[in-house]
Amino acid sequence: MESNIYEDNTSAQELSARQLRHLAWRSLLLQASFNYERMQAAGWLYSLLPGLRYIHKNKKDLSKSMKDHMEFFNTHPFLVTFIMGVILAMEQKKEDREAIRGIKIAMMGPLGGIGDAMFYLTLLPITAGIGASLAIEGNVFGPIVFLLLFNLVHFGVRFGLMNYGYKMGVKAISKLKEGTQFVSRAASIVGLTVVGGLIATYVAFNVSYVWKSGEAELAIQADVLDQIMPAMLPLGYTLLMYWLLKKGRSPITLIGITVIVGLLGAYFNIL
Repeated sequence: MESNIYEDNTSAQELSARQLRHLAWRSLLLQASFNYERMQAAGWLYSLLPGLRYIHKNKKDLSKSMKDHMEFFNTHPFLVTFIMGVILAMEQKKEDREAIRGIKIAMMGPLGGIGDAMFYLTLLPITAGIGASLAIEGNVFGPIVFLLLFNLVHFGVRFGLMNYGYKMGVKAISKLKEGTQFVSRAASIVGLTVVGGLIATYVAFNVSYVWKSGEAELAIQADVLDQIMPAMLPLGYTLLMYWLLKKGRSPITLIGITVIVGLLGAYFNIL
């Protein structure tokens, strides 16, 4: 328990808005030293360090804090500032070190799940779809629109959560628990809906073969497959690629398979 005792128990002065913004910028390097032993721990400490130095004037207290924050850490890189804000508020009040460690561990898992649902399953497909549709039409601003839309939300969330987490402190945790399941489920539904629309729109997989018997002709794609379910082949091929990816196949392998399927289909006049 001695490691949980501060030599200076006096609460530090509050961090200014400018300092919080500076820490939020540093959080962009959260995964710069990512490794399989401690994951984001080095980047986490790097992001917090100026704040910890401002709070802990006593060198031994600073050393204890830095040592604690070099323990295993892994969460979503876009939502990490929320945890940073809460932890900095606790450090400022000189809360028990075990409590700080426990709160950090309790938050990193749920925020990792929420972040994936919000950004990778929802925001990224929507903004990338908008940018790609513009680019396909020949608009050179397609990539720019994608980057602007995505990062407008990304940086708004990153800087907003830093201030919110710091001002709310530990109270923010109860707010997080209330909305975790709702936000995660809603974002997942929206994201999957968008992905489904993108598959039907941009995955081109059509059978051009026409079966002939005398004067009768039967277009396999239009008269058979589309009658069963429109865009059935693009969906099936996408699910196959997803299954292979989950089985450990690399993206390069999947690209190679796609190229081979396309070449063979074109050569035999099937696709």
